[in-house]
Amino acid sequence: MVSLFLKSITKEFKSTFLMIQLLRTDATNTDFQSLVKALDKDLAARDGADHAYYNQFNKIDMIKHALVAYIEETPASCGAIKQLEEGVMEVKRMYTLPTMRGKGLASQVLNGLEIWAKEMGYKKCRLETGKRQPEAIALYKKCGYQVIENYGQYAGVENSVCFDKAI
Repeated sequence: MVSLFLKSITKEFKSTFLMIQLLRTDATNTDFQSLVKALDKDLAARDGADHAYYNQFNKIDMIKHALVAYIEETPASCGAIKQLEEGVMEVKRMYTLPTMRGKGLASQVLNGLEIWAKEMGYKKCRLETGKRQPEAIALYKKCGYQVIENYGQYAGVENSVCFDKAI
């Protein structure tokens, strides 16, 4: 019984102290690009016929503010922000590799993006995600985002859900 208990503590201890680094970068970063390619593949499978519509709004060539999370020097998660309107940054391209999920990376990336946006003088973060992405919806709610009316190109799109948060 003691060895099982110690094994459990050891497992928790190891996962708690992973070496996680957040790198502020932009869309030219090859690790960011690789993670976005994995994201696009995942979204194509989830979105099905709707993917072409959503994909047109997810180009990264104009992204100047991206975060890549590394675990033990391995790129594991990413996210980005871009100005949506005066005082508002839009959160884009959030993704964590399936093998790296459950370690709190997405929350750390999102928090890092919010801090970066606040440092630049922005007051709010806004985002859109698909209803076929329940993990993302749960993340945003857990991180204090509130559901809002669909905005911009997502207005009237049934499979979209939009959020914002004052930062």
